[in-house]
Amino acid sequence: MYDRFLKSSVLAALKDTPVVLLQGPRQCGKSTLVQMLARRPHPAEYITLDNPVARAAATGSPADFISGLSDPVVIDEVQLAPELFRPIKLAIDSDRRPGRFLLTGSSDILLAPRLSDSLAGRMEILSLWPLSQGEIAGNREDFIDVAFGDRAIRMRKLPAISRSRIARLIVAGGYPEVIARQEPRRREAWFNSYITTILERDVRQLAAVDGLTQMPRLLSLLAAQTGGLLNVAELSRDLGFAQPTLARYLALLGATRLYQPLPAWFTNIRKRLIKREKVYLNDTGLTAHLMHVNAEKLANPAENMGALLESFVGQELRKQSTWSVVHPRLYYYRTADGKEVDFVLESRDGRIVGVEVKASLNVTASELAGMHDLAETVGSKFVRGIVLYMGGQVLPVGKQITAMPISALWTPSR
Repeated sequence: MYDRFLKSSVLAALKDTPVVLLQGPRQCGKSTLVQMLARRPHPAEYITLDNPVARAAATGSPADFISGLSDPVVIDEVQLAPELFRPIKLAIDSDRRPGRFLLTGSSDILLAPRLSDSLAGRMEILSLWPLSQGEIAGNREDFIDVAFGDRAIRMRKLPAISRSRIARLIVAGGYPEVIARQEPRRREAWFNSYITTILERDVRQLAAVDGLTQMPRLLSLLAAQTGGLLNVAELSRDLGFAQPTLARYLALLGATRLYQPLPAWFTNIRKRLIKREKVYLNDTGLTAHLMHVNAEKLANPAENMGALLESFVGQELRKQSTWSVVHPRLYYYRTADGKEVDFVLESRDGRIVGVEVKASLNVTASELAGMHDLAETVGSKFVRGIVLYMGGQVLPVGKQITAMPISALWTPSR
């Protein structure tokens, strides 16, 4: 069993909040985590609404179902019975003891059509994603907190990661079931079944979708656009959908946590910045599967690894942000004249760290134009820029800009 680094955040929330909701895509490890917590260190009754008997009881008489529970209680896959939220609210209003309800959901519960109350002020929402590289290796990552730290980044040598190894990591992704399968055909079978389950179950539950048969094609087209700006007109034309229909489908895929677009960073300065979102799915293993790319193909120097490598780094940053002390928001930066930084991490107090990704062994001065532009734009809020590359040395490459091996993402700083 993997040690999930979000565990400490969940336990902290249970100590002072009546309801804790753990959201994340299906099969990312939510049930495993909450069952472990329910045994120890947060002893609780465990109920899963994947059980048809429990689901029938919850939907048939939600008030009686909640009043009959002995708390603390874990309710898994609560999005299958959104009727429970109102009686949970009433139960909390009469007894606000912390840690009474630990809920999990595989789709964005706040978008569920019958949910009438968001439990605002009573519920903390945490996100769990597929496994990070540090969780797989058993090393708690501190990359984000080091990046935002006051100290200069320590110059050191790290093992250079080969193209073949990074290709294997990208194609494997972070879903526990996929990582456990070494045979590529068995991984492919898992992803096929996974996509079918999501579309047949979660999307249908969220909304009646007439064009469900086109959803797998939409996912494949999104995978092909990974790292690029979302082109709604092109997608609409390729699928034969009206743009409002496409927007609805994208929202549904976002609600299932499969589609995770990256917003643009911008501010009210007199500079023309691109504001369209960039396309990313939630896992590079899933993306590579939809693109029909295997590790051998990706390891070939003639193959363009850039978009998948960028997505891989973005997902690692997204995962680490959920348990880091800084807990930054994630964006990208691009000017109208083409200066770009792949990822912009913004702390709650507005400090900025830029992260650029290079699928090469060297970093040249000409590749830093976007980072310099970002630093100039944000001024004193700019903490530093980091260029992640395929080499093995941590080196200064410009004012407040450091080149670091990609492996620094999951290698502890100490």
